[in-house]
Amino acid sequence: MVKIKAFRSTDNPQLCERFIKGHRRILDAIGVKKVTSSSEEWVTNPSSFVILVESSDESRVLGGARVQAADGKTPLPLEDAAGYMDEKVYELVRKYLPNGTGEVCGLWNSMEVAGMGIGSIFLIRAALALSEQIGLDTMFALCSPYTTRIAGNYGFMVEKSVGNDGKFYYPKLDLLATIVMQKDNKNLPNASELETSRIFDLRKKPIQIAQEIARKQQIVEIDYNLLLDSANPKEFKISPK
Repeated sequence: MVKIKAFRSTDNPQLCERFIKGHRRILDAIGVKKVTSSSEEWVTNPSSFVILVESSDESRVLGGARVQAADGKTPLPLEDAAGYMDEKVYELVRKYLPNGTGEVCGLWNSMEVAGMGIGSIFLIRAALALSEQIGLDTMFALCSPYTTRIAGNYGFMVEKSVGNDGKFYYPKLDLLATIVMQKDNKNLPNASELETSRIFDLRKKPIQIAQEIARKQQIVEIDYNLLLDSANPKEFKISPK
């Protein structure tokens, strides 16, 4: 069994620190020294929500992701990553502020759970489940070529209005990243039937233990606690200035 819990970053700085250390180890292992989503400033930002994967006894952090809500003040990680290359990135985020928007970012998993789908299935699923509590009608992500394909299972579509048909060289000149967007978090019209069913179920029952089907048809028992103590679905309905 693994545990997946969600919380606002400012509600639990100690768990944020465990998230940061685990994420940093993975980035160092693949030779990436700096990505905007790995900045530690989000720890003190109440617009940041953390999804943490832990071992059943909570002794080991196995992965994580963040949902960064756009608050009209702090740029989303993808704005910092790609905005200087194309100013239309800023305009794109601004367009969706009034109904609540944000970004799935900082997604990682440890080698201990590699191949289980922690990063490629369950963290994205949890992020979209959380969007209802936070009040985000749309969601962005900045993906590698591999995760761009995976994001399609959740209804994320390439946002071709920016960059080179949505693509940017990031975080290094030899690496390609693509901005994708889920434009209807509420209904998930382009997501797969399986993902839509599981996300809706997690919204209805954010605290549950489920037998999940992972990659290669492996069964994984997951103890979810996605109930946010301080969620306000109207908090991030921002009128752009």
